[in-house]
Amino acid sequence: MSTTTTLQNETFQNLLNDLNLTGYEPSANVLALAAAESRFIKDLKINVGNVLNNTQYLNRKEALLLALAVAVNERFVLLQESLTGQAKDAGATDAEIGEIIACTSLMNTNNIYYRFRHFLKKDFYENSPAGIKMTIMANPVLGKEFFELVSLMVSSINGCEMCVSSHERSVLQHGSTESRILEAVKLGAVIKGLIAVLA
Repeated sequence: MSTTTTLQNETFQNLLNDLNLTGYEPSANVLALAAAESRFIKDLKINVGNVLNNTQYLNRKEALLLALAVAVNERFVLLQESLTGQAKDAGATDAEIGEIIACTSLMNTNNIYYRFRHFLKKDFYENSPAGIKMTIMANPVLGKEFFELVSLMVSSINGCEMCVSSHERSVLQHGSTESRILEAVKLGAVIKGLIAVLA
């Protein structure tokens, strides 16, 4: 199936429009789904719409910033640019956008380091100081609860059990709820799945 035919798929085109992904060139995965007339394109559109627009425990800006963290984590520049613009339209500041990028970078660092320690469970590694500067976590412009929520979601995507457990406790200690946590992690999972198709 040609790129032109794929872009004429109404559901897929609506998904691109919803995400404001102008100039997107369909990936091999998108072409394969379109050629098979896969019902998954509709599922994907509904799932993405639900986590970005129909959240119960996250506001629009928070949902977009969480999605932005996933795009940064997965290095999908086109989606990152789109979500940055949408988040700013929803009231996000340059400082908040920058902090999402910084938080995602820090979690990539910590997720690798602490996952390594957790896997081996050796006293030497457990008792050695990490020596990783994390001053950004002390007084984040996003607020401590939301910064920890972003950290938790990114850590769940990157599969660090220690970080997930630690940040889940911290989010709750800062006044959040398990329902809000679950909604944030679900958002991360859906956007990660979206990127698996689009990138």
